[in-house]
Amino acid sequence: MVRATELTARSSERTFFTAMTASMALIVFAGFARTYYLRPLVPLSSLPGPLTPLIHAHGVVFTVWMLLLVLQARLVAKGNVRLHRRIGLFSISLAILLVGTGTATALHAVLRGVAPPGVDARQFLVVPLFALLVFGVLYTAALICRHRPQAHKRLMLLATIGLLPPALARWIVFYLGFGPPVVLALTTLFVVPLVIWDFRTRGRLHPATLWGGLFLVMSIPIRLAIAFTESWLAIADRAVALVR
Repeated sequence: MVRATELTARSSERTFFTAMTASMALIVFAGFARTYYLRPLVPLSSLPGPLTPLIHAHGVVFTVWMLLLVLQARLVAKGNVRLHRRIGLFSISLAILLVGTGTATALHAVLRGVAPPGVDARQFLVVPLFALLVFGVLYTAALICRHRPQAHKRLMLLATIGLLPPALARWIVFYLGFGPPVVLALTTLFVVPLVIWDFRTRGRLHPATLWGGLFLVMSIPIRLAIAFTESWLAIADRAVALVR
């Protein structure tokens, strides 16, 4: 009886984390469908500027990351932990590429003036750059905790949630007309299922959920606080000057 209960709990856990990763992949696809994934089907006159090699490189790396996340969750769900760990080594190089191409793409977007109406592109730069920063910190924490599965999987999930603002912004800012604060606030909602899961299965928050979630959530007001300051604009100017 106890064994059956344990198997049911493990199955539910694997289903939950697989569903979370798959839902995030779908959100990324939906966010970039019009401007990237389904771009050939969209009238050219309604699209932003042409896709540069850098944008393609970042798009490919970002797509592979999301697919890898889903694959890794499925491998664990199927009990193939050995292959999961081998592929995990590849994720280190992929994460570095993701941060590198993402940063360069964000800086070049400022040069092209990509930003919501009424928002300085340098101010909007805080959205993608902080998304990458949060991802980098949480991913590094996940690597450190790779031998602690419960912490590792939660930190990997939170790290990828940190990448969602640019995808959400494509709908919420550019199509629905809401500002970056709404994008960032909605991003934090993706932490809620993990919080609920912890309370349902553990009766309390896992430390990785608590501290990783707090780091992600608390980064939101920090971004909004600095985005409109002269100091941030000066930093943005210097960063953009590196890719001119």
